[in-house]
Amino acid sequence: MSLRASRAGRRAVVLAALLTSLAPRTAAAQQRVTSPEQAFGQAIGSDYFLTNYTQLVEYWQTLARESNRMVLDTIGETEEGRPQLMAIITSPENHRNLDRYRTIAQRLARAEGVSEDEARQLAAEGKAIVWIDGGLHATEVLGAQQLIETVYQLVSRDDAETQRFLDDIVILAVHANPDGMELVSNWYNRESDPMQRSTGNIPVLYEKYAGHDNNRDFFMSNLAETTNMNRAMYREWYPQIVYNHHQTGPVGTIMFAPPFRDPPNYHFDPIVLTTLDAVGAALHGRMVLEGKGGTTMRSGASYSTWWNGGLRTTPYFKNMVGLLTETVGHPTPIQIPFLPDRQLSHGDLPLPVEPTQTWHFRQSIEYSLTANRAVLDYASRNKDQLLFNFWKMGNNAIEKGSTDTWTVRPKWIARAESELSGGRPRGDADDYQRMLRRPEDRDPRGYILPADQADLPTAVKFLNTLLKNGVEVQRATADFTVNGKRYPAGSYVVRADQAFRAHVIDMFEPQDHPNDFAYPGGPPVPPYDLTGWTLAYTMDVGYDRILDGFDGPFEVVDAELLTPPAGTISGDPRAGWVLSHEMKDAFVVVNRLKAQNKRVYWMESTGPNHQRGAFFIPTGGGVRQIVETAARELGVDFTGVAERPAGAALELSRVRVGLWDQYGGSMPSGWTRFVLERFEFP
Repeated sequence: MSLRASRAGRRAVVLAALLTSLAPRTAAAQQRVTSPEQAFGQAIGSDYFLTNYTQLVEYWQTLARESNRMVLDTIGETEEGRPQLMAIITSPENHRNLDRYRTIAQRLARAEGVSEDEARQLAAEGKAIVWIDGGLHATEVLGAQQLIETVYQLVSRDDAETQRFLDDIVILAVHANPDGMELVSNWYNRESDPMQRSTGNIPVLYEKYAGHDNNRDFFMSNLAETTNMNRAMYREWYPQIVYNHHQTGPVGTIMFAPPFRDPPNYHFDPIVLTTLDAVGAALHGRMVLEGKGGTTMRSGASYSTWWNGGLRTTPYFKNMVGLLTETVGHPTPIQIPFLPDRQLSHGDLPLPVEPTQTWHFRQSIEYSLTANRAVLDYASRNKDQLLFNFWKMGNNAIEKGSTDTWTVRPKWIARAESELSGGRPRGDADDYQRMLRRPEDRDPRGYILPADQADLPTAVKFLNTLLKNGVEVQRATADFTVNGKRYPAGSYVVRADQAFRAHVIDMFEPQDHPNDFAYPGGPPVPPYDLTGWTLAYTMDVGYDRILDGFDGPFEVVDAELLTPPAGTISGDPRAGWVLSHEMKDAFVVVNRLKAQNKRVYWMESTGPNHQRGAFFIPTGGGVRQIVETAARELGVDFTGVAERPAGAALELSRVRVGLWDQYGGSMPSGWTRFVLERFEFP
């Protein structure tokens, strides 16, 4: 699928809901819709009560039938095979022009070929697109429950503010972890005595493989749910704001909300930061206006904008405003503890909340609703600017990728300070150029991944992580030369002159987190999450950094995902085939062979046709078919040999892996299971 084209063929549930949405009704004449209390027998946020995902699906299907403001989409299936739903909510008039508004968002996000005048025209015509999700971390039960109430209120309320939201915004209400909600809600509700209900002690991970680590997967996009959401965000809808609900709030407060503390990541556009602060200010301002105390920001918690990989952080690298709130609350009522330092108003805690009170789940729902409406109000009032800024950031990225630029890093500043410490309090323009504008320190204009590298199939898997994140990838249609080096046809190119440049740079270049100390000589301040994650390093991909402008016979990859080119089968296979272990998918081949009880040997020494560690596969019944299928599907290369390779060799047995786990699940065990399954270990 082209990055510049929408997915074709919406699912049946979408079509059914769309027919309803196009009925000749207006938002102002919205028909009565079923309330959560009517659907579930209790209001959302009632003490000792949680809905499960099955109930959510049935309820949203009901709302989609009853309301002309809502279309229901299935963005994909989960790891356990459930439909992952997204409710698309806007005015009936906007629903009639939904493809146009999505196209506008896509053009502004990509920025390429759009002038400033056209961008302003598109911004005026378009609608803001705001993503609100819930349920990613399933034991943080507030997220999914508030999503149910939010959708209901948006399709049922007829006040002027709600009408304005519906007129100005396309709202994407996304369930982030259906499997987890089903598990946790059923576990909580299993006790007939409400006083015995708990979300603790759940027997397995609430995401099949990753559990809580599902929010660490967004730049690599391994999991089905992650891939579904990335596709919706970065290839289909291009929301300007992505709001990710979490729990729990810092002790002694009710909610953490942006702005975030330093450091920011140095690669994404500063407009992301300033808009993030503005939306955060609107959220806190509305809370104070409504008398909802206990919202904190910045120093109130450890969250920052440094890390790439979470549902709300990966959008920064696509010029989107990622919001996080962390809110207290549970269906089993809790107590707000008394922390003296949380009772003094200051810039990061404008209105303290009274402690020691019993806190009910519905109160947390109300805080979430206020936060959602604050975000929607900001998007509505600033629609044109949000959309124009989307283009501006993408255009900035294209311009930066087209010329010499430098991303200043902490180690450069430390180096400059050291050089200027010899009695000079400050430097001059020459010092600046010498210290922070060295030619060899320029940002790359792009990256070339040679087709003749040892493990091209793994390089293709890496490129697929970029494609899933909306990055444009190009492929060479003929041999070409850059900086005196010859590259074969089929090599891949990732250019920096594209709107999602920040993500490109962040996946290829090492991170340089600042040394963060409470005070000179004091203890280090722990980072919020990872400080380094260069995926090209992790996957051991071969690539060249190109610092100067370059071009060649390149075509844009017009597909949602790449497949590796078919591997080669060469030589005389009278004795068998040699397979290099440098290709990681060679282990898939070995597992397929051993599953059919075929012989495989590990060569202990280097020979004329192989390196030490290569696999030797003797001929035999059915072996050729396995070899040919693997070459075609996996892109691995086989070399036929007329004689068995000389030297010592170990015959491999079929591996039986005993995988440790524990009650409650283990994320390391879950990820290990994921890897073993992908490489077809039994």
